[in-house]
Amino acid sequence: MKFICNKTELSEAIGNVSRAVSQKSTIPALEGIKVRVSSGSVELTAYNLEMGIRTSIAAATEGEGEFVVSTRLFSEFTRRMSGDEISFDIDENLVINISCSATECSFPAMSASEYPELPKVDSARSFSVKQSILKSMINMTSYAASLNESKPVLTGELFDIEDGNFNLVAIDGFRLAIKSEITDCTENYHFVVPKKALLEVSTLIKDDADEKLCTICTNDRHIIFEIGNVFVISRLLEGVFHNYKLSIPSDCKTEVIISKRDFSTCLERCSLLIDDKNKSPIRCEVGNGVMKISCKTGIGKINDAISADISGETVTIGFNNKLILEALRAAEGDKVRIRFNGAMKVIEILPLEGESFIFLVMPIQLKN
Repeated sequence: MKFICNKTELSEAIGNVSRAVSQKSTIPALEGIKVRVSSGSVELTAYNLEMGIRTSIAAATEGEGEFVVSTRLFSEFTRRMSGDEISFDIDENLVINISCSATECSFPAMSASEYPELPKVDSARSFSVKQSILKSMINMTSYAASLNESKPVLTGELFDIEDGNFNLVAIDGFRLAIKSEITDCTENYHFVVPKKALLEVSTLIKDDADEKLCTICTNDRHIIFEIGNVFVISRLLEGVFHNYKLSIPSDCKTEVIISKRDFSTCLERCSLLIDDKNKSPIRCEVGNGVMKISCKTGIGKINDAISADISGETVTIGFNNKLILEALRAAEGDKVRIRFNGAMKVIEILPLEGESFIFLVMPIQLKN
């Protein structure tokens, strides 16, 4: 079989699917990329048994068939060729012969017979969301997904779609992140997608996607994200996801409107005194138009103050510097609302108006 295609398009396709190549597998074929040649197109697939990525490009083809190729050799030879078009000729012994301009090279491929098929998902249960919106939702919430494999369901994010409201939710036991959007989806959906798969989806969505749609198909076990001509297939996570709505405070005793940049910069200064051997909560005193921030560790101490619009009761509260910083970095807008309900109640971070995102962080008890 033979095919000729645009080198740049092929290189981009290889880069896209290689994100799902298995690094170490008992099935050697999964450490490579499966290539399927058919009339007028070449399809590339990578699969690590948890997530797969498939895409195709236009090509002038002769013959049909499939083989598995080394990810490194396929990527590097394609990328380093100097011409615009690249030609592949795969002989009956599965030896790949590549030519581009004056360069020719060859190396062996593997049989695709042991390469497992990607899971199939019925498109009957599907909905669409703007790619740019999905990318933003993932980027604003993924930081809060758990890294602890002891409860696998929390290493993913909950897609909670009900009555035209789409909430993407992540929680790790110390913090919670919710990003909300309106959807025209008429069905209700509740499923949990691994964070790793969602980060790949976000990466594959280009920054200029604008009005382009991502079609999402799901069944009880798997999900497919269709991003243009790139398909990301992932298993779903099983288990009971935390009833996050019960964690959202219904009111507050203290509300602060503050510059996100000023607060972040202050906490970054505090971070200079905190490391693995010198851990200490941030002490935050809220009242009289000022948030007083202080921290003391074995490295040193810092006292700082930030002007803010404050209403309600005064409060002194402790928190983990990193958890608040990551929430601030994920938040939209120049200013945020921070709500408190006392020294040992959850800290709530919201936009200036509405609740398009809700970030919760557990406080830390301070020593007197």
